Amino acid sequence: MATRRDVLKLSMLGGAVALTGTNGGAALAGVPAKGGADDAGSTPITTPSRLSASNTPVPYTATFRRPPELLPYSTGRDPSGQLFAKYSLSQKLGKAQIAPGLSTTIAGYNGTFPGPTIRVPQGTRTEVRISNRLPAQGLLYTEPFNTVTHLHGSASLPQYDGYANDRTAPGKVKNYHYPNWQAARTLWYHDHNHMLTAQGVYSGIAAIYALSDKYEQAQLPQGEFDVPILVSDVMLNADGSLGYNDNGHAGLWGDIITVNGVPWPTMKVKPRIYRFRFLVGSITRSYRFALSTGDPFYVVGTDAGMTPKVQAVPSWRQGTAERYEVLIDFRKYKPGQTVELRNLSNKNNVNFANTGKVMKFQVVANSPSPAGSRSISAIPSTLDIGAHPTKAAGGIETMALTPDMAVAKRILRVQRKGGEWTINGETWDTVEKSNFTRCFANPQRMQVEQWTIVNESGGWFHPVHIHLIDGKIIGRNTNGGKPFAWEGGPKDVFYAGENESVTVLMQFDTGKHLGGRYMVHCHNLVHEDHDMMVQFAVGDLRNNDPINADKPVWETKPEGSYASKYKAAYPAGT
Repeated sequence: MATRRDVLKLSMLGGAVALTGTNGGAALAGVPAKGGADDAGSTPITTPSRLSASNTPVPYTATFRRPPELLPYSTGRDPSGQLFAKYSLSQKLGKAQIAPGLSTTIAGYNGTFPGPTIRVPQGTRTEVRISNRLPAQGLLYTEPFNTVTHLHGSASLPQYDGYANDRTAPGKVKNYHYPNWQAARTLWYHDHNHMLTAQGVYSGIAAIYALSDKYEQAQLPQGEFDVPILVSDVMLNADGSLGYNDNGHAGLWGDIITVNGVPWPTMKVKPRIYRFRFLVGSITRSYRFALSTGDPFYVVGTDAGMTPKVQAVPSWRQGTAERYEVLIDFRKYKPGQTVELRNLSNKNNVNFANTGKVMKFQVVANSPSPAGSRSISAIPSTLDIGAHPTKAAGGIETMALTPDMAVAKRILRVQRKGGEWTINGETWDTVEKSNFTRCFANPQRMQVEQWTIVNESGGWFHPVHIHLIDGKIIGRNTNGGKPFAWEGGPKDVFYAGENESVTVLMQFDTGKHLGGRYMVHCHNLVHEDHDMMVQFAVGDLRNNDPINADKPVWETKPEGSYASKYKAAYPAGT
């Protein structure tokens, strides 16, 4: 008898053919034939998009925009005295204009891509009510449009962490609880529905969530000068609809680069120091960002917070789901000058005519800024990151971890076997068949462990995400055994390049709760879905059942019951 997994794979294959057909292409241009029996080759085609010349976006002609910032519908203090803020979001279809003259149907939070940015001060717990108002069938597959929301970078309870099988069906709603006790960082929330995560995120179900604290607010640019940059790529059919082709479960590389949903935009900047929060929201492509002038970026933050030492780099490598916060100094430029943000790319990407471009900055005259905005007068050399938020309970600042603190050393080997992507020879299918009890590791709360991710898959790169933890990279088998210059801060996604290994120290700090089960997976979302994901448990794996502890319920409120309120938008192009 065919399993749900078998049926789903067949339905996904049928969906891809129906969407792209002979026009969408059966393979992607330039995908190299990899070594090994399980690697898929390709038949080259010209470009994945099938747009006419008049409908093809032209780099730097579109105007930059920031995602809208969502305000809470309710705030206050709970009986314990803790501040709280409540938000409401609806997952629904919407329209985007990526190709001139055409509209693209997307799925998104409140029907937009990216969804609204949520900004929260440290110590204010949030409740985010997420209602699935999507149609019964997905945009890119024939399966039900179930969703799972993962707040990536949050030390959430397992039942609010976006566990891959904790699905919210169309017509249902789930209220997610987030503690927000961690240090300031750039997080993002996105779909995590197992075997369909790639299509969910690619359809548009992704947005930024920024956590602030007093140290970050005092030392880094704010307001107008604090800019979210969600970079992704897409391929479009001739009518402007989303194309999709995962190239034999290898990945999807689009020929159109978007920033906050806009293809190759131009942003107006003042001659000031700006902070950019770079998030790669592509489902496969990695990037190597550089400025056309050769000027440096100053890395001030990584996935999980600020870097103790500010590092100047001419470029850096960034894979899917990684976040880097960098400063760019525009003070020496005169009004009218332009600077391009380029993509130098990395090994085993698939590149097209304009995938080496990302966006353009156009310098304009200085002018007054909106209330709450603040630049800085000089590039700092160091940053005060403050004490660890749970220091009293034994929390150790991530960048202060040392190998002698580790009570265990573990290895995760990433490979491709039998057409599936695996970790130590296992997949999420192994976890499902164990009734969700199979665990790669079982550390106890506050323990420190050392994990080494070894890429044994040949000509592929893998950004590996470990849920819950903040990690410190202490070694690579490349770069002289050291972390790369841009990796000087705490991280939760670890780029394992071709034949690379990366060694990480992490403390399993769950805050006030007792822990439970969390996922480890490749954030090339095509690899995650086929089927490169396992789990670990902190403490007793029976604690905080991620599927049953707080199940979604049927939505009884009509849309608009919790009216979305947004912060006043910045002027277009800034």
